[in-house]
Amino acid sequence: MITVAVKNKRNVFKKGKDGRSVMGSLGLFLFLSLLAAVFFFPIFFMLNRAFMPLAELLRFPPLIIVRNPTFDHFFSVSTFFNTTLVPFTRYLFNTAFIVTVGVFGQILFASMAAFPLAKYDFAGDSIMSKMIVVALMVSPAVTAVPAYLIMSYLRLIDTPFAIILPTFGATLGLYLMKNFMTVVPSSLIEAAHIDGANEFTCLFRVVMPAVKPAFITLFILSFQVMWGATGGQVIYTEELKPLSAALNQIAATASIARAGDMMVVSLIMFIIPLILFIFMQTQVLETMATSGMKE
Repeated sequence: MITVAVKNKRNVFKKGKDGRSVMGSLGLFLFLSLLAAVFFFPIFFMLNRAFMPLAELLRFPPLIIVRNPTFDHFFSVSTFFNTTLVPFTRYLFNTAFIVTVGVFGQILFASMAAFPLAKYDFAGDSIMSKMIVVALMVSPAVTAVPAYLIMSYLRLIDTPFAIILPTFGATLGLYLMKNFMTVVPSSLIEAAHIDGANEFTCLFRVVMPAVKPAFITLFILSFQVMWGATGGQVIYTEELKPLSAALNQIAATASIARAGDMMVVSLIMFIIPLILFIFMQTQVLETMATSGMKE
């Protein structure tokens, strides 16, 4: 019996193929589970508060789990859009237009700018690469005034393009695409040139499929930014405002009695990027696992 107990103890502390023992794997699992619970709690709290009736929302100490779920707060938010001069579909169309043009435009311009920086040598390329890294540390608040002045000079204030155009030059997208394009074998581009392909063909038919994880990641990041953009500083006409601006108006005018409405607004702003991230994350992981390339 003593021998069996000693062997079992050794098996518990014996390292597996991944270099961790059973106890080590169990400890890591418990630690990650605790972190997951901590990060999931705000989402769980928001979901419950969105369905809580007013009587439960005003209780002290506050309830964590809803006891009598209701859709009253969703109807209240719907009533807000029914009483405004601008219909909900107009806000939704504005948001769809801003997100679609802004996201795909940022991916397009970032890819076109990153391609020569990553695969060609020219005078000043190293300086430009360093400037890109430095620009990553610049706060968006610093560029807000210059961007406004440029949009004003182009007479694009109070148009959706006042939100869209500044995102085309986002430094993060350029930096991300350049780093991924650097590892693409130059032999693929040379072979494409031998077959008669021009630079645009090399970019869109050779390089872009090889850096799919990069532009999908950029798609997720830029979608999140564009989805939450309100355009409060550059769009003044109510008919041109995106959905996030209208939802922020609900949150700004909400009192304690409308705390549930605020949670519904937060849920709407959160759930769409979450669904997109879950869907795209699977594609990113699959692409990174199957598209490893070496020079």
